[in-house]
Amino acid sequence: MNDSLITRGLKKVRALVSDEPPALSPKVRDRLRAQLRECVEGRGGEVSARQRAAGLARTYQGLSEAGRRDFLRLIALEFGPDPARVAKAHEAYQAAVGTPRQWDAEAGLRAALRSGRIRILTQFNAMPQGVKFLVDLRAELLGFLEKDTDLAPLDRELEARLTAWFDVGFLELQRITWSSPAALLEKLIAYEAVHEIRSWADLKNRLDSDRRCYAFFHPRMPTEPLIFVEVALTDHLADNVQHLLDEAAPVFDARKADTAIFYSISNTQVGLRGVSFGNFLLKRVIDDLKRDFPRLRTFATLSPIPGLAGWTKKHAQALAEAGIDLPVADLAAGAWAADKAEARRLRDPLLALAARYLLEAKGRGEGAPPPFDPVSRFHLGNGARIERLNHLGDSSAKGLAQSFGMMVNYLYEPEEIEQNVEAFAADGRIAAAASLRRQARR
Repeated sequence: MNDSLITRGLKKVRALVSDEPPALSPKVRDRLRAQLRECVEGRGGEVSARQRAAGLARTYQGLSEAGRRDFLRLIALEFGPDPARVAKAHEAYQAAVGTPRQWDAEAGLRAALRSGRIRILTQFNAMPQGVKFLVDLRAELLGFLEKDTDLAPLDRELEARLTAWFDVGFLELQRITWSSPAALLEKLIAYEAVHEIRSWADLKNRLDSDRRCYAFFHPRMPTEPLIFVEVALTDHLADNVQHLLDEAAPVFDARKADTAIFYSISNTQVGLRGVSFGNFLLKRVIDDLKRDFPRLRTFATLSPIPGLAGWTKKHAQALAEAGIDLPVADLAAGAWAADKAEARRLRDPLLALAARYLLEAKGRGEGAPPPFDPVSRFHLGNGARIERLNHLGDSSAKGLAQSFGMMVNYLYEPEEIEQNVEAFAADGRIAAAASLRRQARR
């Protein structure tokens, strides 16, 4: 079992302990403040710095949930830049602009803006397990941040540090096979976020000769996959995930494959939210597959539409406009899917609803353009085209609850990727097949 899952389990146990103090006592807070100040001031040599950081990390891990929040509040609120020093450095810079002293003044201003928080995080990073400690720490920080916005400055600085430390240039792409260490395979089962891995037989099927699984690793976290993608090698554009994951289906001869279907992409580390490397993963995997299977011509996904049911619940009029006479709750419950006649009757209206959602539903935030769906934003931002909707592509309880069983193929056409990326980034233009646009107008 992986460390982050153990950490979450310990948090739940701590929450059940009734006699646990609600937060740091004044004495403990003063002691921690002094130790953090020593970190900022860099007292002693490198060995002392690492020992100090390791001691603080052990202290943090031994605190209650409320104590951890107070520990992070202490760093966020008391170890930012000194406003007086920043003001003085800014005044000196303004006075030096256009003179030979400008660049020295700029360096002084940059130094004044560097907060003590950065020095503390850097010392944590220097520990033997420091990177993993900081990733798990940010996962907890994000949880606290939902109710405590005072922690936002620390989160911004930690996200910036992690973005630099997890630059794609530092990451290693590895293929995961049935022969990989059992501990790594257990993590695949635990981290799979799209289609649950139900058993070891299910996992073995996903790692068979007509399948591929690739993951990014960081050299400082060599046993922790950061993100992984599961691929099926086929001779057609897959339209049903249950068929794709059928353990009883015959193994396809991968040498005859002309299509690679990316059917699951899972981020594994909550603490790396906002650190983007999924697009680089897909590009690297496509290159790897093209090298191993020169016959491959089509690279596409079989993707969920996770926001469809939630969006429809808030825009109930969309059901009537699509010609659907069932309420959202009944569609999500899925009893209709077992009735062949009812499923046929709802097919075209549901396709029209899903097409309109993908092409027209606006993103979150004032004036945000489409798409609303997070999976769609990811693939469109990476240069894919919305190719085809698949009615009852996922008839599982989860698939019906989140998207009324609808799935979508995003197509990665190598010759179109760059222009699609530029068009989407510049004006939000969505690349989509003509058939899907017709469905949206139906």
